[in-house]
Amino acid sequence: MLRLALRTLRLRKGGFLATFVAVFFGAVLVSACAGLMETGIRSEAQPQRLAGAPIVIGGQQSIDIAREDPAEYDATKGKDLKTRTGTLPERVRLDAGLVDRVRSVPGVTDAVAEVSFPVTVAKAADVLGHAWNSATLTPYALTSGTAPAPGEVVLDAGLARNAGLSIGDRIDVAAHGSASGYRVAGIAAAPRAMTQSALFFASSDAERLSGHPGRVDAIGVFATRDVDAVAARVNNVVRNANAVVLTGVDRGQIEFPEANASGEKLIVLSAVTGGLSVTVAIFVVASTLALSTQQRQRELALLRAIGTTPRQLRRMVLGEALVVGLLATALAAVLGPLVGGQLFEQLVANDVVPSVVAFHQGWLPAVVASGAALLSVVLASVVAGYRAGRIRPTEALAESAVTVPIVTNPTTVTAERLRKNGYVRRGGRPTFGRISNARWVTPTRVILGALCFAGGTALAIVTVAVMSGPVAASTAGPAVMLWAIGVATISPGVTKVTAALLHAPVKLLSGINGWMALRNTRVGALRVSGAVTPIMLAVGIATGNIYLQTTQEAVSNQAFTEDLRADAVVSGPGGVAPELVRRVQDVPGVAGASEYVTSSVYVEKPYESGQNDEGWPVVGLTAKGAVQTTATQVTAGGLDALSGNTVAVPAKLAADLGRGVGDSMTLRLGDGARADVRIVALLTQRPGFENFVLPAELVAPHTTAGLAPQLLVRAAPGVDTATLTTRVREATTGFPVRVGDRDALIAAHTKGNEVGAWVNYLLVGMIMAYTVISVVNTLVMATMRRRREFGLQRLSGFTRAQVLRMAGIEGGLTALIGIVLGTVVAAGSIVPFCLVASDSLLPSGPVSIYLVVIGLAAALALAATFVPAWFATRGRPAEATAIGE
Repeated sequence: MLRLALRTLRLRKGGFLATFVAVFFGAVLVSACAGLMETGIRSEAQPQRLAGAPIVIGGQQSIDIAREDPAEYDATKGKDLKTRTGTLPERVRLDAGLVDRVRSVPGVTDAVAEVSFPVTVAKAADVLGHAWNSATLTPYALTSGTAPAPGEVVLDAGLARNAGLSIGDRIDVAAHGSASGYRVAGIAAAPRAMTQSALFFASSDAERLSGHPGRVDAIGVFATRDVDAVAARVNNVVRNANAVVLTGVDRGQIEFPEANASGEKLIVLSAVTGGLSVTVAIFVVASTLALSTQQRQRELALLRAIGTTPRQLRRMVLGEALVVGLLATALAAVLGPLVGGQLFEQLVANDVVPSVVAFHQGWLPAVVASGAALLSVVLASVVAGYRAGRIRPTEALAESAVTVPIVTNPTTVTAERLRKNGYVRRGGRPTFGRISNARWVTPTRVILGALCFAGGTALAIVTVAVMSGPVAASTAGPAVMLWAIGVATISPGVTKVTAALLHAPVKLLSGINGWMALRNTRVGALRVSGAVTPIMLAVGIATGNIYLQTTQEAVSNQAFTEDLRADAVVSGPGGVAPELVRRVQDVPGVAGASEYVTSSVYVEKPYESGQNDEGWPVVGLTAKGAVQTTATQVTAGGLDALSGNTVAVPAKLAADLGRGVGDSMTLRLGDGARADVRIVALLTQRPGFENFVLPAELVAPHTTAGLAPQLLVRAAPGVDTATLTTRVREATTGFPVRVGDRDALIAAHTKGNEVGAWVNYLLVGMIMAYTVISVVNTLVMATMRRRREFGLQRLSGFTRAQVLRMAGIEGGLTALIGIVLGTVVAAGSIVPFCLVASDSLLPSGPVSIYLVVIGLAAALALAATFVPAWFATRGRPAEATAIGE
């Protein structure tokens, strides 16, 4: 049968080309997602500043929160069964005293502390300040000048060249909320290209400007030889210091901790998109292969008539599909890494992934993509070959026949003439077109459809009854595919029903051509459903995911603006100095000013099992201005008591933990530091956007920057925004800050949401592009295979224009059915989410999104039907009928 399959492929290149295209693009998409996942798992960032040290010690960026319950202790793993592990959002620093302990380890020749902090100099971006004694970690070497003394700096060669600075020049450097003048003492160069410019200070200046005296970011260790053995001994020394010891390429994780965070994002994004792509690929390949097999029904029936067994027929269909699948996956394995690399570059360009992360795509993603593509081919070929091998030869030959009575007058076709010439029997049953007795209601379809609809309904109920806020998207999103699979199982039946419902309006608007198109659609429901399914997927996935994203953005922005009462904002590249708060509070026309810092915390005691791996969001405010600058609703206590180790907690969480005003709890701050705090207020916040409120003086020192990045300012009654910003700008003269109005703060928050939205649009766009290809693929293949049918219709009295109008109406009906089903699929996920997130049945976002989606779907369906029909009817009708099937 394999030899017969290969001969069939040679003779039917056009039909199998459609399957090749579907498998190829599916494999490329899955391969690209698998490459992104491998990159996320590796999270490799080559060390730069620390490249000269073979061993690097950094802080442990993860944390374990455990329940203290001996009954749930797992002795085999040495931890509590309820332990939760989270990733700390802020850089975890080490005690500077650890340097001397490491230096005394046998085999260690030297240990050097590293501190890094952002600085602004000569309007240059991406500049980090360091202590000069850590220059050896790269290593940087002086090309001219001398090492810096207090009040002096050494610039790297690139920064000096771009800023036009030379030895002896004076420059203003802004760091840690203040600006000072420094003398350029030297110029240094590194042996390799660096992504960030370096500015070196004397050790005393660097410690002061870092904002974390007595703490270091990392420790570089130099060893004589046998690095691994020395690293093991160093690890024994620092084991209890909340530190990790890394060598090789892993050292980059300490220098660039953001690489790990981006790796987690890549894993999630690629897993969701890859899984969605595999599901879509199975649909597309199955519909394409099923249509191809259906169009060869007469050929397969002849094979059965000459003695081919059902098993042999199935093996032939499987062999044909596997040959096409292997060729498609082989080509996809070559192009997959290229597509994955392009997607990764787009993620880097849009600040989703830091540029220091290296893209990796080895052999494993190619194997995964090939396996997924071939699995879809096997499943599709098994389904397609099942009925071809099961049907009796006489039934198959009858099904593939085309009955076209002769019309005596070929110039005009009317409904009455169709009846007289045998097109329509008594009762309205058609006798023309491709008659099919194929049953679309099968046990498999019924069971699969019932399971998918039940799953989609269950997710909708969970979304409405259990979820709250943006997290509801985690259950609403997967519902799209469940509804899509369920609808796809019944699409032939829905196609027939829709065609029947549209009978009167279509006939009224388009006459006999529309009547013929409706008859063809109803009779060829299985064929039409092969094109309806990808249109439904494209409309459903695009509409559902885009409106989920726009609704999330709108709800997030609304929650942010509802909680914001500030009229102006003061921000600085290195943070806002604490003394600036007092100065702004004394400005005439200021009703209140508060630091504003964000981070995350973990509830350690009492144990809070509901917190996720990212902990609880926290906002740090200044007690004196908290009430004036924010609109957080307080149900008990007061925000004016936020000072020292205190906290305001969401009321619902406090009730779950059995805590109230005056009670204590233990938190782990953003850098892992433990803080015992007293509850001074209970808050009522929008569901899904709950956060803790702590004193800014407690939160800021435990962030990477060490300072609050923003200062919120509220105008007194009768003071307009322009007057307020002018007075605040005058009061902050001499500080490295900028003053903006309320809109600037909202715009900054909106921009942060746009990054996530861009990722969603990119990934949805990839899947839509694939489904669009499948739509064109399926419709072109289905239409071109109807040349004989079109020829017979023209011989029986139809003009070419009538055939083309009929084909165009069929394309419109196919698009309409797919759009309706896609809208139902999208509504199955959007409506439950909107009820939870915004108390509305309709999503947030412009209606133009939906109009563009359905407009593209309709245009593609019409073009992919009309253009092939035009080519199929170019020749003389007699030649078309002689081609046969």
